[in-house]
Amino acid sequence: MGIVHQKVLLVFGQIGDPTQLRLDGNLTVSHHQDSFPPTNWPVYESRFKALVYLTPGPNRVRFDFTSPKLSSNTTSNPAHSSWLIINMVPLTSAPPLHLAIVLAKDSPGTFDAVPERIQREGNGLEIAIRKFRMAAHLWQAFTGEQMYRNRFGRRCFRFEEEWQEGTLSCRDHENGQMRNEAKIHIIRTDKTLHEMRGISQAQPHDKTKRKGELFGIALHAVKTHFKPIPGQKQYVSVLLIDSHWDKQTGTITGHAAFGGGAGDIQLAIFGSHALQSYPSSIEEVVPAFSDCTRTDANYVANDCGGLGSSWEAAITGIGAHLRETGHLFGYPDQESGVVLPDYVRLNRTFVCRESYSTRTKSPGLRLCLPRDECGWHRLACLRFRYHPCFRIPTDPPPNLDGSVQVWPIGNGSVMVTAPSGLAWIELHVGEDGCEAHIEYGNGSSSGGQQKETLLMESDLRNRLPEESRNKRLKLCIYSAGHGLRTVEDFTQFASKASVLKLANGQLAFRGSKLGLSELEDSKQQEVILESSIQQTKLLVQIKVYHSRALEGIEFVYEDFTSQLFGKRGRGASEGEFNLDTRKGEILIGFYVRAGPWIDGVEILTSLGRRSGVLGNPTGGSG
Repeated sequence: MGIVHQKVLLVFGQIGDPTQLRLDGNLTVSHHQDSFPPTNWPVYESRFKALVYLTPGPNRVRFDFTSPKLSSNTTSNPAHSSWLIINMVPLTSAPPLHLAIVLAKDSPGTFDAVPERIQREGNGLEIAIRKFRMAAHLWQAFTGEQMYRNRFGRRCFRFEEEWQEGTLSCRDHENGQMRNEAKIHIIRTDKTLHEMRGISQAQPHDKTKRKGELFGIALHAVKTHFKPIPGQKQYVSVLLIDSHWDKQTGTITGHAAFGGGAGDIQLAIFGSHALQSYPSSIEEVVPAFSDCTRTDANYVANDCGGLGSSWEAAITGIGAHLRETGHLFGYPDQESGVVLPDYVRLNRTFVCRESYSTRTKSPGLRLCLPRDECGWHRLACLRFRYHPCFRIPTDPPPNLDGSVQVWPIGNGSVMVTAPSGLAWIELHVGEDGCEAHIEYGNGSSSGGQQKETLLMESDLRNRLPEESRNKRLKLCIYSAGHGLRTVEDFTQFASKASVLKLANGQLAFRGSKLGLSELEDSKQQEVILESSIQQTKLLVQIKVYHSRALEGIEFVYEDFTSQLFGKRGRGASEGEFNLDTRKGEILIGFYVRAGPWIDGVEILTSLGRRSGVLGNPTGGSG
């Protein structure tokens, strides 16, 4: 099978030839050197899906099939067996996804559950940790399989791990088995339980006034706990264990579903209102995703009628939290895939037969095939392919310059270059989102990445649906170095309005606007360096004036004259950068960090020298 990089791997297949004979039965998975207890998986119509636990290095896994319709001997080697060798190489050079349970400072650490569940397995932190860990491994198994199906290899994210008593098998606790498993951080906020469950914070409530406050509370707690180093991103997916179903108001309090970035923390948060239905070990996955027990709204939520049975609650909670984790990795909503409610079909990835659905009021699929499953959108997989958390050992060293440069060259054409290589370009039309995209590279770790391309408006519009070809065209250009450049209106950018004739007769081209001009007194300004049109002018120094944002840039010449772009700013800091004109060093460009305004710039020269970012080096995006 080759090399994989995850501890729990999804394996699916068939027994014999289903077109000739369809068999029901049982598949027993025996792990390498008995490193994990054997697990059993149902076989329906000769199809099976199994989760296989792997240890670092080669794993020789045995699959034994039994069926009352087939004869088998009684020796230690059943008559119907297959072996699979899987090499698991743990990821150590990629940043991990941290898992955390956030709770109020006075929280008892319990989650909503019906009395029968509480009596059988409890509803405290110990079982919450086991269920959250298992859900996270299902995210990983699902995402790894989706990356493989999208031809990006066995690529996935990794977890921060620690040596602890194992929970991925239900038999680990009774055997006292220690394993290296995903660490779940327990983080208490500075808020009380009453504040965490404040009705106005509950996102699903129609009258909510402070939908983002729970995200802010969780973000502050996570920052205080992890203490991130400036410039070093941390990726954290949070379970809010204090979520609570308020039957009287029909509201899930203390719950919010958000995912995104805030400085050095990329954060996803989701409530625990469906946690009781999650599996807590590999052995419980199929039973949990097949359990038709009706939801008792006296104790637990049936949000919008979509959690009417235990299995539907489980896949909705796990899938919706996976969606927010996708947002954590920078992926926005698309017209299909996990980030939309396609996750209500997440169970089909792990079971071959679907149970009755209270949501659709219909029997489930008799046989769940890959075409029936939900999946990550292709653009999500592209984003993951180049994300630092998805790096694998065979990837070449990353190019730290993720910048993307675009400039018009006339005749409706635009040149695009990226030092780290081009990844993909999204074509957006009006407010309708991405309607087409162009991919670069083959998705594998081998081979170079294309670093430049010529874009022609006619070719781009021909890629769009016919009804969208005459609308305003916006491009989002992504580099392999995780950079992004947006061209808001391609037609205008590629038009004659972007062409400027210089005093010496040469043609120059205007670049696209950077920053959103949200600072007070912002205004548009442009400057043409005199050294570019007068051979007698020699640029010798560049001064950058900055405070919390860029104030201005001054270009100083050998004859002591200068040109000011922007302003010097009252009380602004001043950074000076001298060019080595004796070696013929000249200015070739700037690396710019921008968001609502221009946060900072870095000077780039023909000798490969860089000034370092002058201004805010972590503000905006590059």
